[in-house]
Amino acid sequence: MTQWAWSARSCGGCARAEPTTDEFRRCCFERISPLYWRIPIFLWALTVISWSVSSFWGPVEMFLLYMTHWGLLMIVLESAFGIAMCMKKPSIELNDATFGLPWYVKTYWVLYNIAIPVAFLITVFYWGILKSSKQLHNYAPNPVLDIMLHGINSVVMFVELVFSGHASRLLHIMQPLFFALAYLLFTVVYYYAGGQDPWGNAFIYPVIDWSKPEQTMVVVTLTALFLALMHLLVVAVASARDAICRRLRTTAGIYNDGFGDES
Repeated sequence: MTQWAWSARSCGGCARAEPTTDEFRRCCFERISPLYWRIPIFLWALTVISWSVSSFWGPVEMFLLYMTHWGLLMIVLESAFGIAMCMKKPSIELNDATFGLPWYVKTYWVLYNIAIPVAFLITVFYWGILKSSKQLHNYAPNPVLDIMLHGINSVVMFVELVFSGHASRLLHIMQPLFFALAYLLFTVVYYYAGGQDPWGNAFIYPVIDWSKPEQTMVVVTLTALFLALMHLLVVAVASARDAICRRLRTTAGIYNDGFGDES
C-alpha cells in the first residue's frame, strides 16, 4: 500500500498531510476503486441533463438560466475529471508549486469543492423556498425529473463525499461562494439587459427579483450564509468519514485536516 507522506510543518501543534495525487485516486475505505461510483454518477448526470434539455419548458437557449442546471453541469464536470484522473496511468508528472499537484487534480478538487455544497443548496433552496413561493412555476413538469434534479443530485454528491479519500479544507469555502457569486452577477446582468424567464417574467426565480432589490438582497444573503454552512457540513462529514476510516484500518492512514490552516 502506498504510504502517506506527512509534512513536518506545524498546524496548531499537529503534523499536517500534504495532499498527493494518489489521495484523489483512491477510496477512503480502500480496495474500492472510485470508478465504481464516479462512472455511475457521470452517466446519471449525462442522462438527467439530456432529459432536462429535451423536456425543458422554454426555449433551449434559456436552459442555463437556472442554478439547478449550473449545478448539474458541475456534477458532470466533477465526475468526468474524477474518472479521467483515476484512469490516468501514474507517471512522472509536471507539478506546480501549489501542493505539488498537477493541474487536472487541482481542477477536480475545485469542482468537487463546488459541486457538493451547491447540490445540497439546490435541494434545500428548491424544496424549502421555491416550493413555498406564492409565484411558484413548474420548474420540472415531470415529477420524476423533478426529484432527479432537486433531490437525487444531493444523494449522488453525498456518495462522492463519503467514499472519496482526499481532504475537504475549511478555507476552500470561498470556491463555492465565488461560484454562487458568478451566478448572482449573471442574474443581475440578465435583469438589467431586459432578460425574461420562459413565462415572460422579468426575473429568473421569483424570490430573486431585482425589481425588488431589498427583498432580493435578504434572500441572497441568507442563501450565501446557508451555502457557507453547507461547506462546513461537507468538511465535518469528511472529518467523520476519515475518523471512521482510521479506526477500520490496521495501518496508518490519512485524516481530513479541513479544520486546520492552509498554506
